[in-house]
Amino acid sequence: MLKSYGPTRIYMKDVSLLEMLQNGLHFGHQVSRWHPKMGGYIFGVRNGVHIINLEKTQEALLKSCEFVANIAASGGTVLFVGSKRQCQDIIRDAALSCGMPYVNKRWLGGLMTNFNVLFKVLKKYKDLKYKMEVGKLSKYTKKEQLEFSREIERLEESVGGIANLEKIPDAVFLVDVKREKTAFAEAQTKGVPVVAICDTNVNPEEIDYPIPANDDATKSITFIVGLIAEAVKEGKARPKPVIIKKEDVKAVSFEASAKKEEGKK
Repeated sequence: MLKSYGPTRIYMKDVSLLEMLQNGLHFGHQVSRWHPKMGGYIFGVRNGVHIINLEKTQEALLKSCEFVANIAASGGTVLFVGSKRQCQDIIRDAALSCGMPYVNKRWLGGLMTNFNVLFKVLKKYKDLKYKMEVGKLSKYTKKEQLEFSREIERLEESVGGIANLEKIPDAVFLVDVKREKTAFAEAQTKGVPVVAICDTNVNPEEIDYPIPANDDATKSITFIVGLIAEAVKEGKARPKPVIIKKEDVKAVSFEASAKKEEGKK
């Protein structure tokens, strides 16, 4: 069971409704595109567009950030996923800033459901990159070296963001559930908790930690992804709990008893 280490800094500074409003988190999709189960998160309608209740968003952000911080504090991994054009750089920069893996291009099928196969690809990529960096590929012809370079570039494009992933992630953060449906399905199959931005066209009941908000506007995405990254950083910075083993307790008790006996003599 995931240990809670107390409230994150986000609780203390509190994300204001005004901040969320200024970043456009409240704009949903056109009324005709809504998912009925998002009804509880909708404040109203303006010009045929659903307006998201930012008080609900605020509450969801706090829960999501607390969960992510606890994962990070426990030494776990949160995989950042966002492949649509307007969020690719945002996802990459945020993940790198907090030392987490990311997928910001096409999702590799089987990343979670067939990780053993993917791990071999990651190993191949890291081995080739290392050999290129230390000059071990210089013994090959120029044509062969060019082929190696192209292979490294191809692998960098597809697995560069997850190169250091050694196991299935402990949680996944998705910017757009509908677009990242394969990643979402794999997470469900493997029982990996999902934190996701849920626009008004999404079923939030399928998500472990839904964040009702605009998942299209760059400002909205930047704001939310930034908060998740900050929560990860804070979780990593928390003091690690001291684990006392039974044998250590016995050793201390034995030493104390021995000293007590010596004092009696």
